Amino acid sequence: MSRDARWTALLDLLADRGRLEVEEAATELNVSTATIRRDLDQLAEQQMLTRTRGGAVAHGVSYELPLRYRTARHASQKQRIARAAAALVAAGEVVGLTGGTTTTEVARALALRPDIAADPAPGSLRQPALTVVTNALNIATELAIRPQIKIVVTGGVARPQSYELTGPLAGGVLREITLDIAVLGIDAIDPEQGAYAHHEDEASINRLLAERARRVVVAADSSKVGRRAFARICDIGLVDTLVTDEDIASEAVARFSDAGVTVTTV
Repeated sequence: MSRDARWTALLDLLADRGRLEVEEAATELNVSTATIRRDLDQLAEQQMLTRTRGGAVAHGVSYELPLRYRTARHASQKQRIARAAAALVAAGEVVGLTGGTTTTEVARALALRPDIAADPAPGSLRQPALTVVTNALNIATELAIRPQIKIVVTGGVARPQSYELTGPLAGGVLREITLDIAVLGIDAIDPEQGAYAHHEDEASINRLLAERARRVVVAADSSKVGRRAFARICDIGLVDTLVTDEDIASEAVARFSDAGVTVTTV
C-alpha cells in the first residue's frame, strides 16, 4: 500500500470513528505500528489530525478531509451518482457546480456526454453546448480545455482543503447571474433541517448558488444522509432532487419525499 493510500485510509477511519489507536490502525491496514506512528506524525504536522498518546483524534466537529484525500471514498457510488446528476442537465443550460469530489465527477460526466462533447457542424455558429458557473478551481481547470463548455469562475479566496473560492468576491459574482440548475456537493443532508457543509464560508457560497438557480440538485452518497454538519447551506425546501446511491434507507427516502424532494437512487 502506498503512502497516499495509507493516509487516505487513516483519515477515512478517523473521520468515521473520531479516535484511532496505533495498534488498531496497524491491524486494519496490515502494516507495522512503526509505519502508522510515522504516518500519524506526518499528518499531525500538516494539521490534519491531533496526535495523542498511542494514536490520534480528529480536530473536532468541523473536521474536514482535504479534497485530495476524499477522492477515493465511495468512489464507485460517486461516479454513478455523478452520471445520474449530469443527466438532469439539458444541453444549452447554465449549470452551477460547487466544489467537492462528487461534483467534480459531475463535471467530468457532463464533459463526456455526446450531446455536449460533440463538435459543432461545419459552417454553424459556434455556441457553447453548456455554460458552467463554479467556484471550484479544480473543476474550472478540468473543463477549461473543453471548447464546447463556457466556464465562468467566481472570484474569491481559495480554500486549500476543497479548492473552492469563497468570500465577498465570489458572492458578488453570483448575485449578478441566474442559473438553470445548481448541483450541490454537500457534507451532510437531513430531511428536516436541510443541507450542510463543514465550513461556513463554503456554506454561504453554496447557498447563493442554490438561490440563483431554478432547480437545485444535491448529489451525495448515502453516508451523508441523515446527518448534520457545522454550517447549514440551505433549508430542505430549496432542494428539488437528491441523487444518491441505493444504500439509502427506505425510511429516509420517505421522509425526503414528504418534504417535497425527489429522490433518485443509482
